[in-house]
Amino acid sequence: MRVTFPIFMVAVLALSACSNGVPTLMNLRNTEAGPDEFAIVPTRELELPADRASLPTPTPGGANRADPTPEADAIAALGGNINRAAGGSSGLISYTSRLGVAADIRATLAAEDEAFRSRNGGRLLERLFNNNVYFRAYRPQSLDRYAELQRLRRAGVQTPSAPPPE
Repeated sequence: MRVTFPIFMVAVLALSACSNGVPTLMNLRNTEAGPDEFAIVPTRELELPADRASLPTPTPGGANRADPTPEADAIAALGGNINRAAGGSSGLISYTSRLGVAADIRATLAAEDEAFRSRNGGRLLERLFNNNVYFRAYRPQSLDRYAELQRLRRAGVQTPSAPPPE
């Protein structure tokens, strides 16, 4: 017992020294100098048509036949009509922006978020030891998914099945 406790403490200290203290899983942007592997989208293979006269006229700055179309590919994989779905998003965008769209909405939200986090910066020891209080600051705004599921079911809304709470 006397020998295992110091070994355990040394192991804990060694593992804690490996951490750099920065939670990178919450960073949604790539801030590293290297390439972003998620920005690479494979293109389709080039096809040589049977007749060169059947080629479409070039459109400078337009879409290429080898360009990826993930939305259309997903619609086709799910059995939908690509031509019918292509025009659907323009109506949705025009309806949601009917009351006006702020051009600087991202900067406004970033400033409001920064102000909220600075007001809810944590207690003295959390700031002193640079402890992450991100999730605690936003906890009042989070949604209890199981309570919401029960509320919708009581209201008669058909809801898909949900995994049991763990």
